[in-house]
Amino acid sequence: MRVGVDYYPEQWESSMWQQDAVRMAHTGVRLVRIGEYAWSRLEPSEGEFMFDWLDQVISIFHRCGIEVILSAPTNCPPQWMYHDHPEIIQVGPDGEPVQTGIRGHRCINSPVFQSYAKRITKELARRYSNTRSVVGWQVDNELEAYQCTCEVCREKFREWLMDRFDNLANINVAFGTSVWSNEYSDPSQIEPPGAYPKEWQNPALCLEWYRFQSESAAEFAKDLMITIRRENPNALVTTNTDIGRNSPDLYRLYRDLDIVGYDNYPPIELPENKEEHYSHAFYLDLMRGVKERNFWVMEQLSGPTGTWAPISPSPKPGQIMGYSLQAFAHGADVVLHFRWRTATKGAEMYWHGLLDHSGAPNRRLAEFSELCKTAAKLDGLENTYLISDIAIIYSSENDYAFRTQPQSPGFSYTDQLRSFHEAFSRYGANVDVISGMNDITRYKLVIAPAMYIYNKRVSENLYRYVINGGTLVLTCRSGVKDQNNNCVMEVLPAVFKELVGAEVTEYDPIGEKEQKIRDFAGNEFGCKVWCDIIQTTTARVYAEYNDSWYRCMPAVTMNRYCNGVSYYVGTVCDRDFYESFAANLMMQTGIPRLKGLPRGIEVTTRTNGNDEYIFFFNNSGSHVTIPLPKPMYSMVDSIGKAQLELKPFEMDIVRK
Repeated sequence: MRVGVDYYPEQWESSMWQQDAVRMAHTGVRLVRIGEYAWSRLEPSEGEFMFDWLDQVISIFHRCGIEVILSAPTNCPPQWMYHDHPEIIQVGPDGEPVQTGIRGHRCINSPVFQSYAKRITKELARRYSNTRSVVGWQVDNELEAYQCTCEVCREKFREWLMDRFDNLANINVAFGTSVWSNEYSDPSQIEPPGAYPKEWQNPALCLEWYRFQSESAAEFAKDLMITIRRENPNALVTTNTDIGRNSPDLYRLYRDLDIVGYDNYPPIELPENKEEHYSHAFYLDLMRGVKERNFWVMEQLSGPTGTWAPISPSPKPGQIMGYSLQAFAHGADVVLHFRWRTATKGAEMYWHGLLDHSGAPNRRLAEFSELCKTAAKLDGLENTYLISDIAIIYSSENDYAFRTQPQSPGFSYTDQLRSFHEAFSRYGANVDVISGMNDITRYKLVIAPAMYIYNKRVSENLYRYVINGGTLVLTCRSGVKDQNNNCVMEVLPAVFKELVGAEVTEYDPIGEKEQKIRDFAGNEFGCKVWCDIIQTTTARVYAEYNDSWYRCMPAVTMNRYCNGVSYYVGTVCDRDFYESFAANLMMQTGIPRLKGLPRGIEVTTRTNGNDEYIFFFNNSGSHVTIPLPKPMYSMVDSIGKAQLELKPFEMDIVRK
C-alpha cells in the first residue's frame, strides 16, 4: 500500500526541490507523479530538449528513497507548437477553433500533433528507461472522447463509419436519415454532431461519434504506450481518468494499458437528503472492475477545491485519511494526493494541495502524515484483492446515451447503479462493477440496470447466466434501443421479454412526483421518476403500484427461467426498497450479510487467498460503535478488539 503525491517541480524554484523531497520523505511519501504539464520546460522550442532539470529532480527523489511515476506531457503542448501549427488545435462543435491558453486543446487525431507527442514521449522514455527510481509511466492526462470537429477528425470519422458499416446505404439505414430529409448521397456529407443540444440531434449519429472519439482516445494512449515500450519493454504504463460528460469508454481506453488510474475527489459536504448518493465506493469498484484487478488513484482529495467553481469547504478532520483508506479498501494499491504544494499561480491556485500557499505545517499535512504511517502498517495487504459474489453491470455507452437523451426529470443511469451498490454495501458485501461482456458465471447475483442499448454479446451473456442457474435483476429502460441507438419496434423489454416473463404495456415518466409501491409482504416504499406498467406472462408479482391509475398493477416481478431466476424492477425506488430487496436477494442466493450496521458504515474484505482483512469505514458525520462477532486483531492499532469505535471518516482494518 503506497501513498504519494503529485508534484510540479517546473512550477517552483529549483532551490525548493531538495527541501520538498526531504520533507516528503520525513512525512512518509513513497511515490511522486511528475511531468504531466511540463512540455514547455522539456522542449522550450522545437527540437530543443532540456532534461537536465528533470534529471536533477529525479535524482533528488532517488536520494530521498522516493520512487517516480513519469508522465508524458502531451495534454498541454507548448505555445510555440500552437503558434507554428494551428492545425493541431481542436475545433468545437460550432466549427470554430477553441481558444488555447488553458489545457487539453490539442486534437489527438492530428498527424502533426501525434508526431510531436510521440517524439517527446520517445525522448523521455529513451532517457529514463534505465532509471531505477522511475517505476511507472502515465500517458497524457484525463483523456476524453473529445468533441473535436476539425477536418482531420471529420474525414477520419467518415472513413471509420464506412469501414464499420461497409457502405453509405447501411449508414443511412442505421442512422435513420430519412427523418428530416437527412439522407446522405456521398460520404463527404457526413458531419459530426453540431453545436445544438445533443438531445435535439440524431441519437444514432451521436452514439457513433462517441464510439469513434472513444476509439481515438484509446488508440492515442496505446500509441504512446508502444512508444515507451520500444525503449523500455518492461515499463508499467497507465493514464488517469475521471468521470465526466465526455469520459471515453473506460473498457476500451484501458484495454491495452497495464493498470487503471483514477482521479478520486469524494464529496467534502455530506448531503442532508438520505436519498442522495455521496459515497465514492461505487466509482472505486467501477475502476477496479474496468480491468478486473486492483488499480491506482492518481489524484486524491487533499484540500478545498476551486477552479471551475467557488472554493469548496475544507476537508473535515478524518476525510483525508479516511477517503484514502476507503480507496485501499476497494482495491487501490497506490494513492497519490493532488497535490503536495498548492499552486500560487495559474487557474488552479485555489485547488488546494496538502500544503497551503505559505508552505507552513497545517492540519491537513499532519493528517496525511498519519495516513502514511498507517499505510506503512499495511504492507502485508499489498498482494491482496477483493472477491465478490455480486456484480453490477456498467456500460459507458448506456451512460452516454442516457446523458444525451434525458428520459424524465430526475432520471439518472448511474444513480440506479449506485442505489443497488449502496444497498448491498449496507450489508457488508463486496461488489464488482464490471462490463456485461465479462465472464459472469462466478457470481451468485448479477444486477443489470437499464440495459438500454442492445449488445448481442451482453444479452446472450445474461441469458446464458440465468439458464445455468444465476439470479439476475433487470430494471426499467431495458431493451429500448438497438445497437445503433434507435428505438426497437417491439414490446418492452424487447430482447429480455422472455427472460423476465413479463411485458411493459405502457410507461409513465412521472419525474419528481412521488408515488408508492407495496411488496408481497405488505411493505410500502416510495417510487418516482419512471413507472413501467407491467403485464406478467410467466412471472410472479414481487411488488405492485399502490396509487395512480395503474394501482394494483405489477411494479416488480420475479420469473423462474430454466435453472435460474430473473427479477424486473419497473420503477425507480427509494433507499428503503433497495435495502429490503437486497436483503431478500442475498438471503435467497446464500450470500452472507452483516446485520445491524449503523448507516454510513461501509465494509469490504480483501484477501490473499489465505487470510482475510475486513475494512470498516465510517463514511458519516457521527461517531459509531460496532460490536464484532469475536475479538479480532486491528491492523491499524496493532491490538485485539471486541468492538470498533469509529469517529467520523475513520477506518479500522481487522484480520478475520
